[in-house]
Amino acid sequence: MKLNMILGKKQIVLASLVLILSIAVYLNYTFAGTGEYDLIADKPESSTVNYGEAQMTNAPVADEYFTTARLDRKKARDEAVETLAAALKDANLSDDERELATGKALSVSKQIESENKIETLVKAKGFVECLAFVDDDSVRVVVRTDGLDSDQAAQIKNIIIEETDVAPENISLGELSYENTAASTLNP
Repeated sequence: MKLNMILGKKQIVLASLVLILSIAVYLNYTFAGTGEYDLIADKPESSTVNYGEAQMTNAPVADEYFTTARLDRKKARDEAVETLAAALKDANLSDDERELATGKALSVSKQIESENKIETLVKAKGFVECLAFVDDDSVRVVVRTDGLDSDQAAQIKNIIIEETDVAPENISLGELSYENTAASTLNP
């Protein structure tokens, strides 16, 4: 009798799969037990990085200011958006109140967008760090620099005027020095 008659095609495929699975299990057991082979990564296991843990550094006070201020600004904006969203969900609102809440939500959204644009454009002018606070009627910008001259202040003021509808007298610029942690305010 032929071998093909005794063993069907299904049995041959099944036997092949069992053999391949057995080899895979054996290789996994062998390599996992020693820990010296890593077929995927080129670097040894001792250089792995755990991104879930924070590490304290000796960051300058200026960096801490910008980080803290950004977090505080984000928290305040998130609270405002949450309050407006809750107000818009209220079924008892009149059409005028709903329109007012929608307008305020659009205003907050525009302020966030303006802050991001101002910060990006000021950093593009060569400043390492910039933080913008845009309100309905005023803009405050703080930059990290060794000294803000009048030309740089005028450039920043022009960026703010182009991006917002705020009057020039309601724009204030501040600088945070690399060496000095005290912020000074300029009104060019």
